[in-house]
Amino acid sequence: MFSKETYVSRRAELKKLVKSGIVVLFGNNNAPANFPNNGYHPFRQDSSFLYYFGQNIDGLVGVIDVDNNKETLIGDDISIDDIVWYGAVDSVHDMAEQVGVSNSAPMKELAKICKEAKRDKRTIHFLPPYRADIKIMISDLLGIHPDKQKAQASMTLIQAVVKMRSTKTEEEIEELERAALIGYKMHTTAMKMCRPGITEKEIAGTLDGIANGMGAMVSFPTILSQHGEIQHGAPSMAKLQAGKLMLCDAGAETINNYCSDNTRTTPVSGRYDQRQLEIYSIVEECHDYVLTVAKPGVKWWDVHFGVCRLMTERLKELGLMRGDTDDAVAAGAHAMFMVHGLGHMMGMDVHDMESFDQINVGFDEEVRPNLEQFGTNCLRMGRRLQEGFVVTDEPGIYFIPALIDNWKASGHCKEFINFDKLETYKDFGGIRLEDDLLITKNGCRFIGKDRIPYHPKDVEAFIAR
Repeated sequence: MFSKETYVSRRAELKKLVKSGIVVLFGNNNAPANFPNNGYHPFRQDSSFLYYFGQNIDGLVGVIDVDNNKETLIGDDISIDDIVWYGAVDSVHDMAEQVGVSNSAPMKELAKICKEAKRDKRTIHFLPPYRADIKIMISDLLGIHPDKQKAQASMTLIQAVVKMRSTKTEEEIEELERAALIGYKMHTTAMKMCRPGITEKEIAGTLDGIANGMGAMVSFPTILSQHGEIQHGAPSMAKLQAGKLMLCDAGAETINNYCSDNTRTTPVSGRYDQRQLEIYSIVEECHDYVLTVAKPGVKWWDVHFGVCRLMTERLKELGLMRGDTDDAVAAGAHAMFMVHGLGHMMGMDVHDMESFDQINVGFDEEVRPNLEQFGTNCLRMGRRLQEGFVVTDEPGIYFIPALIDNWKASGHCKEFINFDKLETYKDFGGIRLEDDLLITKNGCRFIGKDRIPYHPKDVEAFIAR
């Protein structure tokens, strides 16, 4: 938890942006894994509740009465039965004081507050819910069917929260640096463990243990697979095979719930073969290109398509693509190889504020998403960069057999893709490199003082030690 003053300041700024009405920020409840007393562990609080009210305890709701400048932390004090099993926690009154909230109330008061606000025709601002139990609460409190809650969530509140959470303060950057340190330990451990005969599960389980032991948890389920062409390839009991590539996309979350997100692609045999090195070098060049162009005022949309053009040029040199580069990118031919966007906002959520919809987070009135074109429709971020933004830089090249077959059969982008040569890469897998970037006053920099090796010679030297 940050200082009391941090949360007081954040709520004061939120009130200025929202201007009127009542803001209701729902904290999360415990989620049972398979029966009520066996919950998913560790508990994960809602990020926006954490941002404004700081308390990482289940069963809380924060209410901000903007018109009357009144703030209330709502929740029920735990019973003696809970204390027996889980230990004592501070009272709701004490938790409110810790974050500079003057008022506290039991949960039954929330219905009364909402009823009075509805009676007086005051605006009740809430964020789009993503958990079923919170949807039921909103239905009971406000009479809005769960199917309609996303559409009726407050755009005023969404825009205010996005404005505030997008730009990271110094104390937030320090937390992100701590997350990067854990991520460094996770990824370098994976690289050291990478060898023929070990299972994907064993490596991934070790990484998850590092995240849990050094922080709060992983920032997302660890992706670790020899099938790097599968974007979210879950670790299996398959043993790593000589000659393959191991793609590891993993991150950690600190005790204060700030995230890291990195990807490395490691040769199982200890060295990249010539074909792997050719593809890896293109991804490496695209990754480093971002460092030279990302700065305040630049549209991330333009950075993304700069990468797509560079990638297309290099794939043409290998004979995998052909034709005019600009025409190929305009047609979306590059998406045969990079099916996703270049990166996303990051902070307390690894895909920061994605529950609000990326159109509200990564885009604005100036830069709108293209939801029709394959590949481009997965670009989560396009707006102009600002100092204090944190974005991921994650180009990749993938050879997806089913996608190759699909496009070849339909003739899609056949004027730009050499399908005959592409057939010989169906056993390749995929390569992705990912790091977290802080946008600075005049450019950008990596988050994390220790660099996870990614240049081919550095990777090979590191795993040989």
